[in-house]
Amino acid sequence: GLHVMLFSDHVSLEEEIELKQLAVGKGLLMMGPDCGTALINGKPLCFANAVRRGNIGIVAASGSGLQELTCLIHHAGAGVSQAIGTGGRDLRKEVGGLTMLAGLEALGLDPSTEVIVLLSKPPDPGVAGKVLAKLRRTAKPFVVHFIGLKTLPSSERSRFAGDLEEAAAMAVALSKNKRYRAFPSPQWDHIVKQETRSLARGQRYLRGLYTGGTLADEAIMIFERERFHIHSNIHPDPARVLRDPHRSLEHTIVDLGDDPFTVGRPHPMIDADIRAERTLKEMEDPEVACLLFDVVLGYGAHEDPCGSLINVLGQAKSKAKKRGGYLPIVASITGTNGDGQNREQQRKKLESIGCLVMPSNAQAARLALQIIRKAAP
Repeated sequence: GLHVMLFSDHVSLEEEIELKQLAVGKGLLMMGPDCGTALINGKPLCFANAVRRGNIGIVAASGSGLQELTCLIHHAGAGVSQAIGTGGRDLRKEVGGLTMLAGLEALGLDPSTEVIVLLSKPPDPGVAGKVLAKLRRTAKPFVVHFIGLKTLPSSERSRFAGDLEEAAAMAVALSKNKRYRAFPSPQWDHIVKQETRSLARGQRYLRGLYTGGTLADEAIMIFERERFHIHSNIHPDPARVLRDPHRSLEHTIVDLGDDPFTVGRPHPMIDADIRAERTLKEMEDPEVACLLFDVVLGYGAHEDPCGSLINVLGQAKSKAKKRGGYLPIVASITGTNGDGQNREQQRKKLESIGCLVMPSNAQAARLALQIIRKAAP
């Protein structure tokens, strides 16, 4: 008779469907399996961040994406009423969005929620259509960001975002009854010129090492919109899936939180050694021209993720220099200064060894894209 949050992964799809159908029959929420984040009535569950309360309610088939979204909302001066995780497979055809539909109904009835945001990793188009049809029947304004699906025309009470940063900005504008204005494109020409001038001949490939699956999805999407072919262990196109997730190929973005990396060891948001080991392995390739990664703070995460990385990142830069080249490193930090790790202190640690720390994952990916484009025109 209780709502359930199921953090565990390695649960079969058949069991997930059975559990969620049981929950729907009881009028309860089944958050998960493989649900890493939720904020219920201001209380964080599993991986979550210290963000202010507010009037924006979220249902997300994404853990790191939900964390990034809530933190960006916080940085913009707004707050979160509820953040309901569903598990990353909820919008697959077989599951049918059962928890997202239940969560959407709950937010529609929640008096503290005035704006609704829906977020998902690449969904099944038919399930996405069913969710959107239900969303349009609610009386509350909403924002949708379904990674990989074409954005639809927006209206006064409905917004469709192209990335997590835009979704947060649209939600904040609706929550404050203000008109949304798109961000001007940042001018990074000077930074790109400076970061590429010492690259050696032959340095041309991106390596993205992510702990957040949705953040990795977003980076892949941003690069492929600009016609870069990305290889990944989580790519929706089977032709772009790495045969061996432990070995990169050309432009590669890896989700180190995916199942092959977490069997018998903690998630990389907790175990920083997973990324440290992969970073050193990537630097065996002299063609690497840029390293891109995320850092996720908050409850449950490593107590000092940037402090644990700076030595290995410094080694990576030194190795590139010894070969006669240079290694640009671009990062984003998902978190707030209210988190135990403190976002500002973590940022300073990365910048102390020459990392470029951007205010969002979307901006980090776009800067890395410009560096790669300049490195290998």
